[in-house]
Amino acid sequence: MDFDTIIDEAGVKQLIAAFDLLPDILFWVKDIESRILYANQHFVEHQGYKSLEQILLKTDFDFSSKHLAFQYVNDDKRVMNGYIVTDRLELNQTSNGELAWFSTSKKMICDDGGNILGTYGITRHLQKTSKALSNVRAIEGPVNYIREHYHRNICIEELAELAHLSVSALERRFKKHLAKTPNQFINEIRLENARKLLVETRLPISQIAYQCGFAEPSYFSKQFRRLFGEIPSQMRAHIER
Repeated sequence: MDFDTIIDEAGVKQLIAAFDLLPDILFWVKDIESRILYANQHFVEHQGYKSLEQILLKTDFDFSSKHLAFQYVNDDKRVMNGYIVTDRLELNQTSNGELAWFSTSKKMICDDGGNILGTYGITRHLQKTSKALSNVRAIEGPVNYIREHYHRNICIEELAELAHLSVSALERRFKKHLAKTPNQFINEIRLENARKLLVETRLPISQIAYQCGFAEPSYFSKQFRRLFGEIPSQMRAHIER
């Protein structure tokens, strides 16, 4: 029996059910409206449920805080527009609310005619993958510092000193583990926090920009659009609909 025959007879459901055998993997499939069509048991329990049936056709807005849900759904839209997420390192909450390192990959799903059907993704909890986790320890101190002090001016020299590295060595490690420079990471953390304030408060957009470390609202809007695909006022308008 050849490979194609085995795949056809086994069926997709039996194959993706294999993800239940991997305790450090969150696996999910969503439709074009970001509704859950399938998830492995670890994903179900991570969201605080017991069975897949309890989360079918739910979206991230049913599981996560509003600003994070916007992030995940926006990610889905970007993936369906051709953006591929591969082993992206993220510092997110575990099911018990603690912060931990995760690695996420996402792709779109298409039928044989090329029509987009949705997305699927895999997230690994690196705390359970010691080799992978040891690789990110090198930047954990600077990353945590940026997350706590993003609202003020942060120079690369102080991050390098914090990590006991030269500036060039620090930049190489950020590039290796996060696929971005320290300055790019600082900018993205500021923008993520700005989006949270945009979603969860009624603060003026200019005030949000200043609170998140941007000196110029116009520059803030330009960077916000580059990362999220729309300017802050457009996102706020969508929220208020």
